[in-house]
Amino acid sequence: MDTTLHMAGLAIDDLDQSQEVEEAEHHIHLPGPSYWPLILGAAILVEVTGLLYIPENPWTSIIAVPFILLSIIGWGLEDPMAHPASAEAHVHKHRPTPSAKEVVDMANAAVERVVTFGSTAYSTHPIKVEIEEDHGKDGVVLTLYGKVELATQRQEIEDAVQSIDGVISVKNFVVAEDDILNLAYKRLDNMRSQGKLDGAQNISLLVENYILNIYGDVPTTKMKYALERELIGIPGVRVVVNHIGLNKDIPGNLGKTANK
Repeated sequence: MDTTLHMAGLAIDDLDQSQEVEEAEHHIHLPGPSYWPLILGAAILVEVTGLLYIPENPWTSIIAVPFILLSIIGWGLEDPMAHPASAEAHVHKHRPTPSAKEVVDMANAAVERVVTFGSTAYSTHPIKVEIEEDHGKDGVVLTLYGKVELATQRQEIEDAVQSIDGVISVKNFVVAEDDILNLAYKRLDNMRSQGKLDGAQNISLLVENYILNIYGDVPTTKMKYALERELIGIPGVRVVVNHIGLNKDIPGNLGKTANK
């Protein structure tokens, strides 16, 4: 079989590709537009006109000198390769929208940057990122699930994901443990103000892994379980472990457990 023409075609293609690569490597970057040459030219024109045609009135030439010096200094200090703001805006405007998978990958990377094991405020619980709505080239709507220790982390994660290119909006269902704890203590204060905790002593709460632990002493069994029922309805609480009347130093989840 005669493969001469085929081999010649391959050689021509390789030559074309090498020429394209060489042209790309030796591409000449022209300097950006500048107003300084126009100002300098106008100032020189005024200076020459004053010297040649208006010699009896030197003020025209004197006024033009500072403009000439200013134009030379400004032109010399200007970066010739700087891109104008309009060009940068044009490039940014026509930047291709990342795919839904790329957006999710960038969102997971942003979550990992915020939830760091080496930070002073961290969460050992993973945050799950899901696509709620995919609008194609317009972007995606993301949903966040999981748990963190601090409400500031929850907001920081949302802000980091919202700033990603291709994200239209973020639905944040991440639970912050300090929010649960603050709401639980508010309910305790309401019960005290209504007289439902008269005689109760040393009531304290602990939240861990969606589990709300209650410690302290109450005078009646009715008050013990009324307190439990009040706290089980807090959003984000899956289980209430009632340690009322028990020694909190004893390890293990002793006492009444109510599942939501």
